[in-house]
Amino acid sequence: MKTVHLPGIIAMAAIVVASNILVQFLYGQWLTWGAFTYPLAFLVTDVMNRVYGVAAARRVVIVGFIVGVICSAIGTQIMLEGDGFAYPAVTLRIALGSGLAFLTAQLLDVAVFNRLRDGAWWRAPLASTLVGSSVDTAIFFTIAFSGALTVLEPANDVSWAGEMLPLLGAGPVVPLWVSLGCADWLVKLSLALLTLVPFRIIVGFLTPRTT
Repeated sequence: MKTVHLPGIIAMAAIVVASNILVQFLYGQWLTWGAFTYPLAFLVTDVMNRVYGVAAARRVVIVGFIVGVICSAIGTQIMLEGDGFAYPAVTLRIALGSGLAFLTAQLLDVAVFNRLRDGAWWRAPLASTLVGSSVDTAIFFTIAFSGALTVLEPANDVSWAGEMLPLLGAGPVVPLWVSLGCADWLVKLSLALLTLVPFRIIVGFLTPRTT
């Protein structure tokens, strides 16, 4: 593993761990704090792909995934105090959902980016992030909060996420976790556009160093 890839690996691992914790805390009624941090993982992957190539991007994803899983596993053993009871910093379902969603979505992001890399500079990062974000949201929220998968962690009470409410407060009645997932997805779509600016700047800064 080249040392030049370490910043990408460290950034990826930090984003995964932080998002695993922040996704458990609501921001407003429909969003979790993790919605604002996790999309940065796609920025890291796309920068690595553009500057160092597809093999380096996959390496960062895999190593970042392993480090993230280890840190998340540690988080499941760390107990936090709140409202008179203790709870793990990272639940098992969130760790599983995050790991599977991350690996699937990030590798898909790498593949889509590589397929479109020779087009306009913005097309590959935008398309790959949109596709990866959609897959990530579907996998993560289903595994982490769906009542149908309670068997994964029976001791973890996620009944709050199954409360039946109008979708985003105005649509058809669905479980709360579906609204959380939709809101998360909309934030990811917005950030996919916004992160095109730092993507362009970072790639421009790093590219001369590889020549």
